[in-house]
Amino acid sequence: MAVPSEHAAYPVGLRLTGRRVVVLGGGQVAQRRLPALIAAGAKILLVSPSATPSVEAMADAGELTWERRGYRPGDLADAWYALISTDDDAANAAASQEAEENRVWAVRSDDAEAATAWTPATGRTEGVTVAVLNTEGAGRDPRRAAAVRDAIVEGLRDGTIAAPHHRRRTPGVALVGGGPGDPDLITVRGRRLLAEADVVIADRLGPRDLLDELPPHVEVIDAAKIPYGRYMAQEAINQALIEHAQAGKAVVRLKGGDPFVFGRGMEEAEALAEAGITCTVVPGISSSISVPGAVGVPVTHRGVAHEFTVVSGHVAPDDPRSLVDWASLAKLRGTLVILMGVDKIASIAAALTQHGRAADTPVAVIQEGTMATQRRVDATLETVGARVKEEDVRPPAVIVIGDVVNAAKTFAPGNRS
Repeated sequence: MAVPSEHAAYPVGLRLTGRRVVVLGGGQVAQRRLPALIAAGAKILLVSPSATPSVEAMADAGELTWERRGYRPGDLADAWYALISTDDDAANAAASQEAEENRVWAVRSDDAEAATAWTPATGRTEGVTVAVLNTEGAGRDPRRAAAVRDAIVEGLRDGTIAAPHHRRRTPGVALVGGGPGDPDLITVRGRRLLAEADVVIADRLGPRDLLDELPPHVEVIDAAKIPYGRYMAQEAINQALIEHAQAGKAVVRLKGGDPFVFGRGMEEAEALAEAGITCTVVPGISSSISVPGAVGVPVTHRGVAHEFTVVSGHVAPDDPRSLVDWASLAKLRGTLVILMGVDKIASIAAALTQHGRAADTPVAVIQEGTMATQRRVDATLETVGARVKEEDVRPPAVIVIGDVVNAAKTFAPGNRS
């Protein structure tokens, strides 16, 4: 029986755990709808002479009961919900009539106007289900409903739609890798956690533009300005993370790149663990691979480099504190990526050539990679020290050493010197 559609549908969430749901038809419609019904805990009876391989796999796994036959009157007895999706118009009409007589909410894939229920465009993220229905009748513009759903779910995931939790969560800290600097290169999860934060403790090299998007109530703390001087800075940062989390606030420690790539993330995670604070690590895109890629330098390339090594250059090769085996690195044939090495690059290049790396090995120095101010300076191991001074290259910069520097000369975004 067709139901007049001059009124909008009344949205409701069905709790189907342990309740009988009948699905008629084992084709593509059933394949799309069954996973959600299984996830809802429904007790599913599938009635269909055949099924797609995916639906058959669900039956084989015991996720539903499959009776290999066509529809029979009485199949919807004691059902709470029905999905009618066979390729037999007469069977669909008969099942729909049975559903009406037995007050079973039923969806029809072949005739939405004859159904008593409509399936919304549905998406899920972080414990929230977003369901979008056409308000002017069933199936009139399903693509728009899906587009609205996608926009909302994506906004919730990437933080562009701010929907903070108002029920107090367990105090904790998220160590979020912000990527190389371009705000679009933070992960979806990182952006969402940032949008939900009460306190953000940010590094100088984190994606600064994202901080401007935070609501006024969010406290932003510049980690570079935490007191007690440079020697005590990390300890003071650890203490700030602990204190804010213990105050019941959602805290994000926003770092550049990845928290565990020269980011002292493990030191902070250990301090939080000792204080009994829950810590979530959100990996970020490391500048060691993303910044070279942004200027057309692949850190590996077939026939050119089969490995790449990432090294911190903040300590000179002749410094007793250095933990890097520069002699061994010089013997490698692959790519060498140096972070935090701008002011030490002359001595690093000298050490590499001293230990056997060719003086004419190509070098690319990329300053402020992925940002609007990005620029690339090309050199060789023999000339890189002088070139960095001539071009007044300043941190942050990523240095790439190896034949990959010349692997893709036709791809040259950004400024090159």
